[in-house]
Amino acid sequence: MIRNPLVFLLLLVTLLGCKTSEPAEPIDVTELTISEIHDAYKSGTFTAQQLTKAYLERIALLDSNTNALTTINPEALDIAKQLDAEFEKTGVLRPLQGIPIIVKDNINTEGMPTTAGSLALADYFPEEDAPIIKKLKQAGAIVLAKSNMAEWAFSPMHSESSTHGTTRNPYNLDYVPAGSSGGTGASVASNFGTAGLGTDTGNSIRGPSSHNALVGFRTTLGLISRTGIVPLYLRNDVVGPMCRTVEDATRVMEVMVGVDPEDPITEHSRGKTYTDYRQFLVKDGLKGARIGVLRELSEHEVDPEIKALFEQALLDLDSLGAEIVDPFDVPGFDTLRQDQWCATFKKDLEHFLATYVKRDTIQTLEDIVRIGTKSEFAKQRLSSQKDHDGRWGDSDVPCGDAYHDIKRIAFRKAMENAMDSLKLDAVVYPSWNNKPAHIDKFQEEYRGDNNQVISPHTGQPAFTVPMGYTSGNLPAGIQFLGRMYAEPVLIKLAYSYEQGTHHRKPPKL
Repeated sequence: MIRNPLVFLLLLVTLLGCKTSEPAEPIDVTELTISEIHDAYKSGTFTAQQLTKAYLERIALLDSNTNALTTINPEALDIAKQLDAEFEKTGVLRPLQGIPIIVKDNINTEGMPTTAGSLALADYFPEEDAPIIKKLKQAGAIVLAKSNMAEWAFSPMHSESSTHGTTRNPYNLDYVPAGSSGGTGASVASNFGTAGLGTDTGNSIRGPSSHNALVGFRTTLGLISRTGIVPLYLRNDVVGPMCRTVEDATRVMEVMVGVDPEDPITEHSRGKTYTDYRQFLVKDGLKGARIGVLRELSEHEVDPEIKALFEQALLDLDSLGAEIVDPFDVPGFDTLRQDQWCATFKKDLEHFLATYVKRDTIQTLEDIVRIGTKSEFAKQRLSSQKDHDGRWGDSDVPCGDAYHDIKRIAFRKAMENAMDSLKLDAVVYPSWNNKPAHIDKFQEEYRGDNNQVISPHTGQPAFTVPMGYTSGNLPAGIQFLGRMYAEPVLIKLAYSYEQGTHHRKPPKL
């Protein structure tokens, strides 16, 4: 049975109230892509209502394995019905029309709880959608469910919340799906929805994507609005797609891009974006590309199986037409990467509470600590955040975002100058140098997380793509790092690699 009674109840009510006609053939939702779904809508193979019902039935059958979801949208089928009626009337499909998506439980979604996995926000229902959710809905997407996460997005290691417990990796249930967007990772990998959203402060899109054989886009800081999202460190936070294919991730990302007056950092993207990113889905996009190998992130404390997969990935990149520059060295890299983290959780969270939650009883971090948590890990992190403010480490340089913090600017300039000197299109390294950890040993086995090192601090985009599996059927990913606002380049390279290797396969639930 489903462990979460709320999910079970909503599923039961939704499915019992469903009066959709049955498709001519049962819908196999496994690995369905956005383009395939839209082709089916156009041909009359099935409708949005029928597809949504098929996903809900799959969730009811299989989510007890992973505990990936927290809340089912009780209006999902009604929304699908409206979208079907619209398509029947207009004959035109909006960019994401009838596409069921999974949304991480720290993103404001009207009519659904947004808990960030915490007891303090367990009954917080936002009055309106976050701007990115508005954009997705305007594009025709159906918010199908919210996903479990590491409480307050604290953990890159695992996805445990006070509200819904621990999420498991669908490829091997004894292992973590990483954090903090592990619920999105596990649910999209399990084909509980067509696409998903995660947030990434240091790892939390790319880690779960790597651990769950998904494509994860951490885009340039400033490309997409973060308004209406429970923050961890807003100076780092990015929201982005977690999907089974590069094309689907590109389609979801494309809809969310744009300047948001409520999120001033997006002003930096003005004049640097595209309305059509799908034009960069070029199958032979690796031909003639120059790719650097950052050995600082692929040589030290690397699991032999991950090492073998990465070396094979380099051979694959070469065979697909890329010129491999190995090694790619950045002068002063080890020094530049130091003292980049700043604790801004208290300030950022209290601003969110005042702006959206608006309760006298929950105004400060001290209130959150008073309300408490069921997670020992979250308890330790809350205590740490309460007692520390400012930069971690020895530096006394003032904290700022990637556009104003002199340490971050110096790190980015060093990376991009080194890339320019070698005329590189991108840099690659393993997303993790080690396998996923066992759930019951997640802290002692946590190592090899390369996601935290560069892009969260420099602001640069970094995409992870499946590169194969280690023993135990555990996925691994390769990461492509680009210059600021170089999403077109990364889409081209990641898509070409994906199409040339086809590593993604669904878990055997």
